[in-house]
Amino acid sequence: MPSVRFQWRCGYKLQHGKKNVEGPHSTLPEDEFFDAVETGLEKIEEDMQLRFKLRLQSQISQTLVNVPHEAVAEGEEAREEFGTGAEAQSHALWPEIDRVCKEQLHKAREGVGQDGNGWQIFADEGEIKMYKREEEVNGMVMDPLKAYHSVKGVTAREMCHYFFMPEFRNDWETTLEDCTILEKISADTLLFLQTHKRIWPASQRDAQFWSHMRKINDGLEPDTRDMWVVCNNSTEYAKQESKNGKCVRIFLTVILACQTHLPDGYVKGQPLSRDDLTCKVTYCSVVNPGGWAPASALRAVYKREYPKFLKRFTGYVIDQCKDKPIMF
Repeated sequence: MPSVRFQWRCGYKLQHGKKNVEGPHSTLPEDEFFDAVETGLEKIEEDMQLRFKLRLQSQISQTLVNVPHEAVAEGEEAREEFGTGAEAQSHALWPEIDRVCKEQLHKAREGVGQDGNGWQIFADEGEIKMYKREEEVNGMVMDPLKAYHSVKGVTAREMCHYFFMPEFRNDWETTLEDCTILEKISADTLLFLQTHKRIWPASQRDAQFWSHMRKINDGLEPDTRDMWVVCNNSTEYAKQESKNGKCVRIFLTVILACQTHLPDGYVKGQPLSRDDLTCKVTYCSVVNPGGWAPASALRAVYKREYPKFLKRFTGYVIDQCKDKPIMF
């Protein structure tokens, strides 16, 4: 029998039925499960890098990357209501959105060494620090994760803009297959159905969640110029079935909290360049995979993938913003 890595590369199909796919009765050893998922993720990333290079060469991407900074002055993001939730407050989901955003902001602001709360560092790569708390519910890994990063040359609003706006998601989210806006609740609040590519031997996943972008005006640190957050949370509101009827639905709660810091001694009104900007990023997530997967393999995957995701996303934002006017 060829190795799992060879099978994935060559599209080899196992003849042992469902025993070799995801599930508590799978006969696939955990190390082979991890090897297969790792190889699948590598192939997806390679394909994405190739597509991105081809798009740059043909200059197709220019139709997208020029949108945010040129459109802000006239678009919905320029309106005073954007980032306040004012236009979403009449929606049935608003009480939940407001409550979850406040809860997640509180958690993002909490430290990782307070009250012996069990946070363990699992990645320390320069400015990136990542922590986890190992938790399982009904045998499924649901480890809360928290990451800190410091990014030069961009603002909090720019970072959140590219995380929130769906037209950019395919550029930095490697596993994304399809992203559908089910409802535009308001300019700063959207309801999504997001389908991810299948990575053998795991089942294909999708998620239905609302996403809200908000400006934070209270509790700012003394040297913070501004603060923006994006909060995503699963919902069964207007429950939508999977597009292919076969996906396992994941349940997630995510917050990206970003603060813009300016140099010491900066005087309001002075001209700014991108060299003056530092964005402090806090990223928190809890994901219920919706189905069984080997705990050790799943933890090995996120230990490898989460730092790559954060570096890829923040690097993407830096690249998109470097030649554009600063957006606060």
